[in-house]
Amino acid sequence: MTPDSVPLLEVRGLKKYFPVRSGLVFDRKVGDIKAVDGVSFEIHRGETLGLVGESGSGKSTVGRSVLRLIEPSAGEVLLDGRDFLAVKGRELRRLRRRMQMIFQDPFASLDPRLPVHAIVSEPLEVEGGIGRKELRERVDHLLDLVGLDTGSRNRYPHEFSGGQRQRVGIARALALDPDLVVCDEAIASLDVSIQAQIVNLLQRLQEHFRFSYLFIAHDLSMVRHVSNRIAVMYLGKIVETAPTEALFDNPAHPYTRALMSAVPVPDPDIEATRRRIILEGDIPSPANPPRGCAFRTRCPVAMVRCSQQVPRTLEIGSGHFAACFRAAEPAAPP
Repeated sequence: MTPDSVPLLEVRGLKKYFPVRSGLVFDRKVGDIKAVDGVSFEIHRGETLGLVGESGSGKSTVGRSVLRLIEPSAGEVLLDGRDFLAVKGRELRRLRRRMQMIFQDPFASLDPRLPVHAIVSEPLEVEGGIGRKELRERVDHLLDLVGLDTGSRNRYPHEFSGGQRQRVGIARALALDPDLVVCDEAIASLDVSIQAQIVNLLQRLQEHFRFSYLFIAHDLSMVRHVSNRIAVMYLGKIVETAPTEALFDNPAHPYTRALMSAVPVPDPDIEATRRRIILEGDIPSPANPPRGCAFRTRCPVAMVRCSQQVPRTLEIGSGHFAACFRAAEPAAPP
C-alpha cells in the first residue's frame, strides 16, 4: 500500500521530562529525567512507521505523549495540520477518537470485571449517539473483523488466551474508526507463533481501513516486515530514520549498525561470516545524559568531537537521516 504524500501526523521537537524530587516530602526538584528529548518525525496516511531501540530509550513515552495519555513537556503534535497539544474540552475529545492505542499487555489493559462486549462497546458508548441494537451489531462486526467468534461476547478476559485478549484490544482500538493506531509493543508478550498471526491481522486491517500505525517494538525482524520506514531511538532521541530497506541495506549510525548486527539471519553460511558488534556498558541514565553525543560512551568509533558537540541530523540519502558525525562514512560489512 502506497502512503499519501501529505503527513497525517507531524511530531516536532517533542519532549517529556519527569521531575526528580528530593526532601522529606519530595517537595524540592533536583533534576529531570529526560525520557524524550526533542523527537521529530512524521507519519503519512496508510503508512507504518516502526520505532525501535533498547528498553529505556523512550519509545513507549513517545507513543503515550503523542496520544496525550501523558502530557508532553514541550514540542508540537500536529494531526492533519491541527495542533493536538493546544486543543481542550470538546475539540480534544473529537480529535482524540482519531488516535487509538494497542497496549503491550493485553491482560492488564482489559478490565477483568467487564465481558468482551462491554470492553469493545465502551468507546462507542462514551461517544454516544448509537442505539442498543446498532451497538450490538457493531460489536459483533468488530469481533468478527479480528477473528473472534461472536458467541464469545459474554466471556471475560481471563477466559481467553493471550492472543485472543490482544484481538479484543485491537477490536476496542478500532471501535471509533481511528486514523492512527499506536502499537506499543503489541506483540512482545505473545508466543512467537501467535505474534505472526497478530501481525498479519494488523496488516490486513490496515489494508482494509487505510489507517496508519506507529509500531513500537524491539524485534527488528518483525519491524522490518511491517514498516514502510523505521526510526531508531537512543536515550530519548531519534538517531536515524530511513525507509525500511535503506536502513537495513546501509545503516549509517553506529548504534543502528550494532542493532542490525544482532538480528539473526536464517542462512547458516551467511550467519557464520557476519561480524557481531558488541556494545559495552549499559544505556546511560536519562537523568544525567552524556555531554555531546548521547551514544558516545558506548560507541566503538567515537572521537573527541563527539564529547564536545551534539551532532545535527543530516539527510544522507533520499529520506534517510542520521545524527552522527560519521554518518557519511560507508558502513562496514555486517
